[in-house]
Amino acid sequence: MKALVYHGEHHIALEEKAKPTLENTTDALVKVLKTTICGTDLGIYKGKNLYMRDGITLGHEGIGIIEEVGEGVSQFKVGDKVLISCITSCGSCEYCKKQLYSHCKNGGWILGHMIDGVQAEYVRIPYADNSLYKLPASIDDDVAVMLSDILPTGHEIGVQYGNVKPGDAIAIVGAGPVGMSVLLTAQFYSPSTIIMIDLDENRLQMAKNLGATHTLKTSEDIREKVAEIVGEEGVDVAIEAVGLPQTWDICQKIVKPGGNIANVGVHGKKVDFEIQDLWIKNLTITTGLVNTNTTPMLMKAVATNKLPVDKLITHHFKLNEIEKAYEVFINASKEKALKIIIDAD
Repeated sequence: MKALVYHGEHHIALEEKAKPTLENTTDALVKVLKTTICGTDLGIYKGKNLYMRDGITLGHEGIGIIEEVGEGVSQFKVGDKVLISCITSCGSCEYCKKQLYSHCKNGGWILGHMIDGVQAEYVRIPYADNSLYKLPASIDDDVAVMLSDILPTGHEIGVQYGNVKPGDAIAIVGAGPVGMSVLLTAQFYSPSTIIMIDLDENRLQMAKNLGATHTLKTSEDIREKVAEIVGEEGVDVAIEAVGLPQTWDICQKIVKPGGNIANVGVHGKKVDFEIQDLWIKNLTITTGLVNTNTTPMLMKAVATNKLPVDKLITHHFKLNEIEKAYEVFINASKEKALKIIIDAD
């Protein structure tokens, strides 16, 4: 089969690789229909993840058709169309019992990371009963891919961990796919003000179209610009959706006393935590990797066609063009790229 294989920093290649086989009775073999490129994949490509192994197939988001199941799989059968979750869950360990599936002792984020992922024609899914979801016919295939990672990540780690409430003023720093997912799912909770902050004018315009009440371009006086909108004390919730020291710094400067900072971005470098200013502010600061425990709920919301998730999709490529797709995603601002769909069928 064809698979996109990692060979070190800035070195990936579409190669012929052996088709995976079932290794455990709880496995399923899935023929991939569609996948996508995540910002985390881009981070791996750029060397952000220092413990990636040579030869791993990349990717952790997608949908497909089940081709084979192990004897221990009871919830799925051959021919089922399924959503592949970015998180693998055994369902029985200490963390799974707490719904902290991202910290599953036997799984977690392993696809395209610790084991071969979904940017390929086929993928082996461990613990299939807990790591796949049947896709209803009412959800478009391209839209379904957004449910693998970015929508639950934005909702759980940005909105829920940030404790967004009706009437809140919130700021989302970073208008990439996850930041846009925060924007869309935050609207479930009726905040009064949603400020999107980014450098990219094209993404800011899209954010405005998707429900942001205000957009701001990143600048040295961003604190003053936020204050002009919500008052001197700042926002109730600041959500970091990039993973850079600069974007973290914006969040700690614009949050009000008693507020929340929810870090969603994947950080590869240390940041300065201004504890000398923040210790007195009674803040709640959260971090996290998505658990996907809200995926079923989000799937129902998407099935009603009330979330304009399709607007996040900007480009389409075939699997044999995936290296070109990475180039487009690397140059997202120039290419006006947000979410790229890869057709693997």
